[in-house]
Amino acid sequence: MNKNKIMKKILTADNTETFLNEEVGESYHSQTGAVEEALKKYALPCNIKELAKTGRIKILDVCFGLGYNSAMAISVALQENQRCEIEVVGLENDAAILEKIQEVSPPILFYKHYQRLHPGRLEFYERTVHVQVILGDARETVKKLLDEHFDAIFFDPFSPKTAPAMWSINLFQEMARVMKSTAVLATYSCARMVRENMSAAGLIYDEGPIVGRRGPGTVATKWKY
Repeated sequence: MNKNKIMKKILTADNTETFLNEEVGESYHSQTGAVEEALKKYALPCNIKELAKTGRIKILDVCFGLGYNSAMAISVALQENQRCEIEVVGLENDAAILEKIQEVSPPILFYKHYQRLHPGRLEFYERTVHVQVILGDARETVKKLLDEHFDAIFFDPFSPKTAPAMWSINLFQEMARVMKSTAVLATYSCARMVRENMSAAGLIYDEGPIVGRRGPGTVATKWKY
């Protein structure tokens, strides 16, 4: 199957573009606002602005997709501290969505640099910023990452209904393993199964912001939020 044929570009409510994966039946971002969600459900709950003041941030972007979430975080961080050293590791299983990065132009300041990425180029440096995408099943590729390495995790798979294996206790245990003691994990889902699996993995969850969707997102830490 030609995966390019199952990707349909759509316009979200904040007038920014994303893609609908017609095979899965879900879009890569909330249709109420792709860029709004990147800021309000990921960058802000993970305290990116505050982390930038420390001079160094390490972000794990799970299910990287078009890269909006981490590109927004980089933009927020550099606006706060132009000298901040930022490392982003993206986990993505579908090379086809990386090909689509060239076809969107979201109003995210740093995103023009993300357009260097494609399946044949999975890494770049831009001054103090290093972005690397690891292709493969995140349930396996995460096992290669270092313990307690990341300050923030953006957890953005397809929904628990569509991709339940991506919301498992085992994967949340891996998230906990690679999180620093002060790290925050953010996701758009508030599904009961998601939160129960977070707890079983040793994470402490709390309400995330309500942005566009009917329910709030979820934030999780290793400590009381």
